[in-house]
Amino acid sequence: MPEPKIANPLLDWDELPAFDRIEISHIEPAVRATLAACEHALSELEGTTPAAWSALMEPLERLEDDLSRVWGIVRHLYAVRNSPDLRTVYDRLQGDVVAFSTRLGQSRPLFKAFRTLRDSAEWARYDEAQRRILESYIREAELEGVGLEGEARERFNALTQRYAELSTRFSNNVLDATKDFTLTLTSRDDVEGLPASLLDLALDTARSAGHPDATPESGPWVITLDSPSFFPFLQHNTRRDLRERVYRAFITRASAGGLDNTPLIDEILDLRQEKARLLGFQTFAEVSLSRKMAPNVETIQSLLDELRQAAHTAAVRDLEELRDLARSAGAAEADDLRHWDIPFWAERLREARYDLHDEELRPYFALPRVLDGLFTLAERLFDIRVVPADGEASIWHEDVRFSRVYDRDGSPLAAFYLDPYSRPAEKRGGAWMDMLVGRSAVMAPPSAAVRLPVAYLMCNQTRPIGGKPSLMTFSEVETLFHEFGHALQHMLTTVDYGPAAGISNVEWDAVELASQFMENWCYHKPTLLGLAEHYETGQPLLDETVERIRKARTFRAGTDTLRQVLFGLVDLELHHRFNPAGPEKPVDIYTRLSEQTLVLPPLPEDRFLCAFTHIFSGGYAAGYYSYKWAEVLSADAFAAFDEAGLDDEATVRRLGRRFRETVLALGGSRHPMDVFKAFRGREPSTEALLRYSGLKG
Repeated sequence: MPEPKIANPLLDWDELPAFDRIEISHIEPAVRATLAACEHALSELEGTTPAAWSALMEPLERLEDDLSRVWGIVRHLYAVRNSPDLRTVYDRLQGDVVAFSTRLGQSRPLFKAFRTLRDSAEWARYDEAQRRILESYIREAELEGVGLEGEARERFNALTQRYAELSTRFSNNVLDATKDFTLTLTSRDDVEGLPASLLDLALDTARSAGHPDATPESGPWVITLDSPSFFPFLQHNTRRDLRERVYRAFITRASAGGLDNTPLIDEILDLRQEKARLLGFQTFAEVSLSRKMAPNVETIQSLLDELRQAAHTAAVRDLEELRDLARSAGAAEADDLRHWDIPFWAERLREARYDLHDEELRPYFALPRVLDGLFTLAERLFDIRVVPADGEASIWHEDVRFSRVYDRDGSPLAAFYLDPYSRPAEKRGGAWMDMLVGRSAVMAPPSAAVRLPVAYLMCNQTRPIGGKPSLMTFSEVETLFHEFGHALQHMLTTVDYGPAAGISNVEWDAVELASQFMENWCYHKPTLLGLAEHYETGQPLLDETVERIRKARTFRAGTDTLRQVLFGLVDLELHHRFNPAGPEKPVDIYTRLSEQTLVLPPLPEDRFLCAFTHIFSGGYAAGYYSYKWAEVLSADAFAAFDEAGLDDEATVRRLGRRFRETVLALGGSRHPMDVFKAFRGREPSTEALLRYSGLKG
């Protein structure tokens, strides 16, 4: 008798995968089977001469979706359940996945078919989404090297493979370097000034790190470079020498020994430049901008320069205010504030100026209540309902939550997973949104007109400790709103073509519009009151506390703006003007631009670039400016509500519906400038951003 076939949970799923059944051993068979099937489908498609959309674009969407369904889950698990065994199989498969993706992107029969459709009589009958999709495929094929021949093609493909390896190593080095550092504190003097929430976290970390007998009275306490530990430590610890030690560890992550990313940075920049030249571009920035909303480097430079000039005076004042406060407190470091002093004194100034203390605010921002407030806002603005559906979906970790999204008439729209808490041993830092599947008519299940989208929302906030719920900082609240904004654009799209639904085919410098738009609502009084409630007493925030939070929005805005401007400038310089054969190294460029931009330049040993995952292992290479570019759009979009009257409920609902029908619904089916104008009625202006930041009266 033949052996019974054992189902592979990576392959055998319809609406949602069985995450709890996926094992490392499932990954390689699933990926190799999928690649073989996709290779066969591609060869069949190349062997035909499709002369209609349905004959070319629909089979192609199925092919790409099949690979995305499997490899996308593997990539997701790599980000949230990283382990040595997973790394081994991931590294073994990544080259083959990249090779197939390159083969697909460089398919000349498909490229010829794309252009045939574009030049055919059928083109006139296509809607705008179809035209955008087809033009995007043609452009991407050109950027994938479809026009290269012989040695140039081989070299291009080798560079593509090598970059995939380097970016993975870069990310792993940052994760490992962050995980490797710990500071064990053994006396009460060492933890002087630390808030109760951080002490609880440090105690819990110590117990997990081999100190099961750690006690609140005598410790030990373990501090890490993970965000919920690192940032509060710098803000509150009174021991200047300990702050310095932790700060220096943070700015030198992944810059020495076996985890040193310095040579990876050099090689990544070299290969990007070489790929650009092979494609006929002068710089990699030109390659990047060919996919973006901004027309050229000069336009971006102009925006960043405008923001730098607007923020510089305020940033100088920010630093002087900290020095004045330190002097008034009799601090020895008052006339020589160093980088590890800035967060500490900034927090003291914020407490003094606005009477805001994170430890006093945290009990009002318990995750369950914040989620209720966020979902109520979404219902009010966009006529949707978010319904918790834990138990309906298999999950990859016990902390993960699952919810479904319904339209106002009760019809299902989408679903999403939320993985909220930090797990530094296995989960990469930061916050992000990704897709499990997107909306698609082609991929619709039997008896359905369209497949509904499913999103991942990933955060790294403070986990529940000591029987308490996750008590969030206000910054963590903003982050959650931000990522939910991305998810809304993914979930509320009305585009049925998979390659243009949700965030797909949206120019990268416009993709932060929806996310940053949602952040603005954290400062809207009724919204803030709706999500803030003491987790023990049920008491709401006092009106005066709400006003202090709103006023604190512009606190150190000059300094924060310059920091973001610097990152954008460094990114552009590295990918547009940097000459690898010249005398300057990447770290020299970071130092030079820092001295020209920041009020307090970095330390000589600062190796921020070695942990700059956004541009060296993420999607922001020659695109970090996108945060500020999209912030202009998002501030101007929110200003539409402000100008019409945030207290006018009917107007807010009307504008919210229009935002849903344009920014959230249209996805990549139209150019983002056209989408913005459809909502706002005009092109964007920087005025609202400068005003909300307190940089313009």
